[in-house]
This record gives sequence, structure tokens and C-alpha cells, in this order.
Amino acid sequence: MSSIMQALYNSVSGLFSFSQTLNTISNNVSNMNTPGFRGSDSFMENVLDSNGSKVAGTGYDLSEGQIEQTSTGTDVAIDGQGFFVLQDPQGTTYYTRSGQFQFNEKGQLVDSVNQYLVLGYGTDGSYGPIDISSLEKLPAAATTSISLSGNIDPTSPSDDVSNVTVYDAQGNAHALTVSLTSNTSVTPGSWLVSITDAGGTALGSGEIRFSTDGTLQPGYTTLTATGDWGPSPQTLAFDFGTAGGLSGATSFQGSSSTLAAQVEDGHGVVGLSSQSFDTTGTLQLTYGDGETKAGPQLALASFQDESSLQMIQGNLYLQPQTQVAQIGRPSSSIFGKIDGSSLEMSNVDLTQQLAEMIVIQRGYQASSRVMTVSSDMLQQLYDSTRGG
Repeated sequence: MSSIMQALYNSVSGLFSFSQTLNTISNNVSNMNTPGFRGSDSFMENVLDSNGSKVAGTGYDLSEGQIEQTSTGTDVAIDGQGFFVLQDPQGTTYYTRSGQFQFNEKGQLVDSVNQYLVLGYGTDGSYGPIDISSLEKLPAAATTSISLSGNIDPTSPSDDVSNVTVYDAQGNAHALTVSLTSNTSVTPGSWLVSITDAGGTALGSGEIRFSTDGTLQPGYTTLTATGDWGPSPQTLAFDFGTAGGLSGATSFQGSSSTLAAQVEDGHGVVGLSSQSFDTTGTLQLTYGDGETKAGPQLALASFQDESSLQMIQGNLYLQPQTQVAQIGRPSSSIFGKIDGSSLEMSNVDLTQQLAEMIVIQRGYQASSRVMTVSSDMLQQLYDSTRGG
């Protein structure tokens, strides 16, 4: 009688254990498309004195998921060890392998699901939320240098280079004209140069000279102009090239005039055009004029025992009280490198989960059968007792 009852209890414990294990598998399968998700396994053990079974606990599969490319520059994946560090509005710190990040309206990098702040290192080395609000625009810079290159026809009486756009310290654009007038009748190879603005105001003048070989003579390769566009005069240096060289301005007979100007520096206020992360987790900022700057850097966290992390969502973890996170920079020490425009997908193997589901189903059926047989035997025992 007691053994039959124990068999009944054992089969019931098996039903509970298999159903709990199936719950773990169902969670794995439901998160198979969750970026950064790490699957779990349930572990069963025998109850004391062989009185059935129970689920002893669950453990994380710590293997890395497959990294897939995306079209979003702020998506990142960790190739190697580490977790991204997030912080909610209350200051609670979370860890994740999911790098679905974006910038909010304040210029702060946040995860796209919960809008939690992503932590990292600022350009000054300080640790905290990644913020590019001060880097979203390049301040205006005054032009100081203009270089000219190309050929000047020595038989031509004059040559002009127009629409040379320079910028003052406030970011205002000014269109200048470089006018050259042949002075060879006075001095062989000589050209008089004048710089004027759009209104015809003279800003500077000078002279360049060419040798008989068509290259510039020493001492006659540069001139300066001054723009009165702000609180203080702005000096502009016009460089026609190196004496005796062919990389700047030349004067060869039989060749058409091709002189052109290249503004070397200065710009108006320029906004961001794109952002991306390099392998060290450093944000590379590209501006509308093509200039690039290095911004903040992502931080990564590592734990001595990752299996002890507490999962609170499909891809968010809390730090266990028994461990302290080691914080560092990607591609350094024990930390992995960053793959930009990429996401680490779930490490759940669907084929394996389906296979384990079949095993659990068979075990559940067998436990159910044992319970049915035990119930039938008890019924027969009661029936025989009534019959006596």
C-alpha cells in the first residue's frame, strides 16, 4: 500500500519537474530573436530517500550568440567577453549583451527598448553616461590659409579666380576674387595680384613671379589679405606654391589657364551627419563638411562568475551581491572588441530546444502513465477490500 502511494507521489513530482523544465524551454524559444539573450537550462535532482524528483535550479548558457550586421550606426555587438553597462533614471545599474542603442533628444546614448542610459568614458576620461550634446555641432572656425595651383598662360593679359569662399570667426561666408594682371612688360614673369570681396573692396595685393622655366621664383610665392569682418582683423595667407616646384602655380606657354584656389581651413557651424563605433568602442563622429572627431567610448563590465547574474528581462541582468563588476574599455585587458553596426543575436539553438522538448514530453507521458497505473492499483485494492 505504502509503496503504491509513494509511486503515485513520485509520478506527481515528475510531472511538476517536467512542466517546470518545459517552462524554461518555452522561455528560451520565445526569446530566440531577442538580441543578446542567453538561454537557460533546468537541472533536475533526486529528492531525499529517492522520493521523486525536483528542479534543483537553472543555469545560463554563456556561449556567444551569432553577430549579425545591421544598417544602424549606433548598433554594437561585443566580440568576446563583457557586458554593456546601463543605468535607469533611479540610478540602478544593469548589464546586457544587447547593443541596440540610439541617441535621444538630449544627445544621450540610450538602449532603444527601455531608454536606459548607456555608460562609458567621456573625451576627458570621466566615467558616466555617454553624452554628445556638446559635440552635435562644430563651432565656426575662421579661414586662415588658401592655396592656389594650376597653370597661368604667360601670353594672357589677366586671369581671375572667383568665388573663393572663406569664413570669418562667426561662421559667415565671404566670396573673394583673386585677380592677376600681367606685369611682364615691366618685369619678365611678373604678375600683380589683388584680392577683393564680393562688394569690390580691396583686401590685399602683392606680386608673384615666374622663372623662365615656368616655376615660381623665391620670394614671390605668397601674399596676405586682411578681412575686417569681426571684432579684430582676419589675416588670410594666399600660397601659390613652392619656388622651383610644379605642385603649385606654374606658367607654361601653350597651356591654357587652369589656376584654381583651395581653401585649407575654416568653416561655418557644421552639424553631425553620422555616428559609428570602432573596435575599441570609441564613437567616431562625422560632420557635414567631412571632418571626423573621436567622441566618448563605451564601457564594458566583466564578472568572475557570469552564471550568478540575475536575469530580470530577456536581455537585462542585475549584479549579484556576492560579486563586484570589473569595468574597463573594449579591446583591452580581458574585454572583447566592438563590432559596429552589428547586433549579437540570441544564443538559443532551436534544434536543441525542440529535441529537449521531445524528451520532456516523453518523460511527462511516462510519469502520467505511472500515476494512472498507481491509481488503478489503488482502486483495485479498495475494490478487493470491499469485496471481502
